[in-house]
Amino acid sequence: MFSGIVEARGTVADLISEPPGCRLIIRQPSIVPQIKVADSVSVNGCCLTVIAVEGDTMAFQAGPETLARTNLGDLKPGSLVNLERALAVGDRLGGHFVSGHIDGVATLLSRDDYGDWSFFRFRIEKRLARQMASKGSVAVDGVSLTIVDSEPELFSVALIPYTLAVTTLGPLKVGDKVNIETDLLAKYVERLLEARGW
Repeated sequence: MFSGIVEARGTVADLISEPPGCRLIIRQPSIVPQIKVADSVSVNGCCLTVIAVEGDTMAFQAGPETLARTNLGDLKPGSLVNLERALAVGDRLGGHFVSGHIDGVATLLSRDDYGDWSFFRFRIEKRLARQMASKGSVAVDGVSLTIVDSEPELFSVALIPYTLAVTTLGPLKVGDKVNIETDLLAKYVERLLEARGW
């Protein structure tokens, strides 16, 4: 379980093909010293298990399902990723409950910058839009954000300068893809309503 409060940005050091998946090696000198094998780490919002730690790098294995359903399949050496270690019992929850299970990918439709502030609009599948609401929570590449507007195929968020500076959202360009995790409670509400027709 995560909070959506990004601890650090890491850099993809290498991607090694391991059919049908790959090994993802990420460099991040400030948090890797506290990481051990078998830890869970959110990488762009996707919960992955650490399989090796060496120097200032940690390695993960990503299977075909993960690569197909997230933006991790688009990474290359030098790409920046958002990182968050799993919550410990008793930690402050600064964002919202984030499972690290990606629901889908959204595409940046437009970006309006106002000095150091930004307003992003994302295109999303209708099936995910049903689990979103204005002033609700969403994790975008692992970043806990509040939804401004929510429509059948798009949603918007307002980003403060700090978030733009310390996460991978700052450099996003129109057309870029991001991982989306909708709110946990919204999933269960939708399921309960769906189950009425069973």
